[in-house]
Amino acid sequence: MSTTNLTNSTYTTNLTGTGTVTGSWADSTHSVIWMSRDGKSQALPNLNRPRMAQYVGLLVSSLLTLAAASNLIDVYGSAQAWAVAAIPATIIGSLVALAGLVPALRLWWQMLFMALAQLVVGPVIFLNDTTIAHVVPTLRTLTRGWMQMLGSFKYLLAIDPPTGTGDGSLLAVWTICLWAALLTGIFAVAEDGRFTTIAIIPVVANLTICALLGSSTGFHRIAVGTFTAIALVIWISARWKLLELGRWISSVIIVLLSAALAIGGCLAVGQDRTILRDRYEPPLSPYDYTSPLSGMRSYIKSHKTDVLLTARDLPAGSTVRLAVMDRFDGNVWNLSDSTMATDSSNYHRVGDTIKNTAKGKRFTAKFTVDDGLNDYWLPLSGAASSVEFAKSSDADSFYYNTDTMSAIYPSRTSKGLTYTETGIMPDVPTDKEIAKADAVSISQPKADDVPDCVDKLATAIAGGQAKGGEAAQALASKLKEAGWFSHGLTGDYPSNAGHGNYRINQLLAGSAMVGDSEQYASAMALMARSLGLPSRVVLGFLPKNDEGDISNDRTEKHGKSTVTKFTGNDMTAWVEIKLDGYGWVAFHPTPKETKIPDENQNLTPPNPQTLVRQPPVPLTDPLRDDTQAKGRSSIGGSMADETSANLFWQRFGRIAKKVAIYGSPVWTVLIVCGLLLAIKAIALARARRHGSASQRVAAGWQAVAALARQSGLDIRGTRNEQAASISKQMGIDTEALLALGKQADYASFSGDEVAQSQVERYWHDVIEERRFILDSLPMLRRWRAKLSLADVFHFRRIGKKGRNL
Repeated sequence: MSTTNLTNSTYTTNLTGTGTVTGSWADSTHSVIWMSRDGKSQALPNLNRPRMAQYVGLLVSSLLTLAAASNLIDVYGSAQAWAVAAIPATIIGSLVALAGLVPALRLWWQMLFMALAQLVVGPVIFLNDTTIAHVVPTLRTLTRGWMQMLGSFKYLLAIDPPTGTGDGSLLAVWTICLWAALLTGIFAVAEDGRFTTIAIIPVVANLTICALLGSSTGFHRIAVGTFTAIALVIWISARWKLLELGRWISSVIIVLLSAALAIGGCLAVGQDRTILRDRYEPPLSPYDYTSPLSGMRSYIKSHKTDVLLTARDLPAGSTVRLAVMDRFDGNVWNLSDSTMATDSSNYHRVGDTIKNTAKGKRFTAKFTVDDGLNDYWLPLSGAASSVEFAKSSDADSFYYNTDTMSAIYPSRTSKGLTYTETGIMPDVPTDKEIAKADAVSISQPKADDVPDCVDKLATAIAGGQAKGGEAAQALASKLKEAGWFSHGLTGDYPSNAGHGNYRINQLLAGSAMVGDSEQYASAMALMARSLGLPSRVVLGFLPKNDEGDISNDRTEKHGKSTVTKFTGNDMTAWVEIKLDGYGWVAFHPTPKETKIPDENQNLTPPNPQTLVRQPPVPLTDPLRDDTQAKGRSSIGGSMADETSANLFWQRFGRIAKKVAIYGSPVWTVLIVCGLLLAIKAIALARARRHGSASQRVAAGWQAVAALARQSGLDIRGTRNEQAASISKQMGIDTEALLALGKQADYASFSGDEVAQSQVERYWHDVIEERRFILDSLPMLRRWRAKLSLADVFHFRRIGKKGRNL
């Protein structure tokens, strides 16, 4: 039983039946609860209108859906193409979720709306060429729409970005946004704000799926991730009514600091993003094909004067490449047996556009395959930006390698195959620029079973050159100067086919240095490798004159367009060396085709001993890979052991750094501490916001008592006894604690109702008192109190009963 006299601002509370406590409620600086004697409770202000909260929640869920799906912008190549599918799908999915507020439209009608959006609306938009009058869907529209719903995901995995919008690829982002918006929206419009927490699941799932389907760089991924995290925290906190608008300044500061720490952490730690496209292996094994270089002489023998390829509007003097090989197994040059980013076997399906960073002159050329060119390698020139086939079905058998700028056509080229290439013809450096360029260090497959004469002759010719470009020039010039040309066909000077170790040894250390581009390109590439220069062999067409040099005269003008016809005799091999600042630069070591040997000439290869003028000079940046055998330096000297040791310690340092960052137990400790702090914060917020007014006041005192126990104090008895015990053991002022305890007693036992504003004022004082208690503790004890879970899970139990147990 309790009484109160608001006029005199005094109160008397019978706590135990045997004693009373009397004091001035208004005079206390911590008095926050004002009771109403008329039995009417003050109405709590309705700050959150349910309908408005649902609309806002739907808007937030839509933004989160689009933010997660933005990972696919780089995949499609432009934000405009992505938005055409993502935004309408998100709007439709959100509206279907909102329709669930109407009982008559729930479940079955919602599923019908989604089926129409997925199987009719989407195909009509993105397979518009199959519709009637661009509006009415046909059976073909519906059939392809069903097939492309799943096929579009496979398309995104198989095609290197940017994929463009062909083949209904936009149905992938349409499907993702449509269903993600629906699932997130269903929980966003729920009247019970607690269901909003479940919306995290579709948001995270959407984010994960789009990231796995996205590119390695992503679309402003740090900004998108930060926005998603902050939006989820604010949205869920608002729906759980945990936001304190009165403390918005401190809340904003905390959010900004957290965002800054998150962004800083992302920038400081190296990012390694898992992309499904990198793990997806298309049904293509280019390194299982026969060596392209092995078939070169057959084209010359069978189709020497036959036109194999016709190119329209190709810049005069441009080369056309078929295949690029960087692996020598002792018998042939072929494609790498791995799919690293710089490997010659790294072929992928591509879409309407091909990622191209080359610098040079832009061109558009139309190619037509003629009779006789029946191979797996599709002729292309320069760096392709797009390849469009005359028949759309032909594009399904097209794979491109952006590093080698070459293409594979598994269906094999045949007469009449027509396609248009738009690309960039890379700028060619001058001889002076090449001579000053250093070689680039990359990883390449090891060359096996290389004849000893290769290293000896290479060192003798270019071992004293300090620059990689200058060394490559010396190799090409010497081979071209000292060698003789012959295809070895009927009537030619005898010259064996092949380019394996036996044939190269015969060319460089035999009785006659005679061959064609197959042998000279293979020899120079191996010699370059022995000097530490990254090298590869290219097979393609050159518009040659009678001497075998590239000629602009092979390009004929036909009205406003030009025509270049390539014959079997134009099939040639050359070498590319990667130089710093210029990329892969072409070198042609083959002697002039008019330099034909006869019996009266000295055909012996140069003697390495007569060419040595100075000891080898190491390259400024020796090749750091597995291309050289153990015991050799990058240029054939004796620095390999030292280089290997340095490589070991460099790799060990990188591994140790990653282990220190990601495997440190500090992360585990920090994560556990963060979880403990989060649990306590949630429990405190729930105690403050849930239950009746008297229960929340009682829970407020329990929060003070719990903190005291977490600090290591042993407190028991009534609230007054607890307050006195806390004050005595911690040496702090008793008045404030007694006032809080008395107010909690009054709210629990008086039977009078408490206003919302009075509860907030009481909790404000509780928070201040808790802060004062923490500040009075030593640092270690303070952190012990912050991380302790003692009495944390008693807030709700105490609050429900409204009593001090």
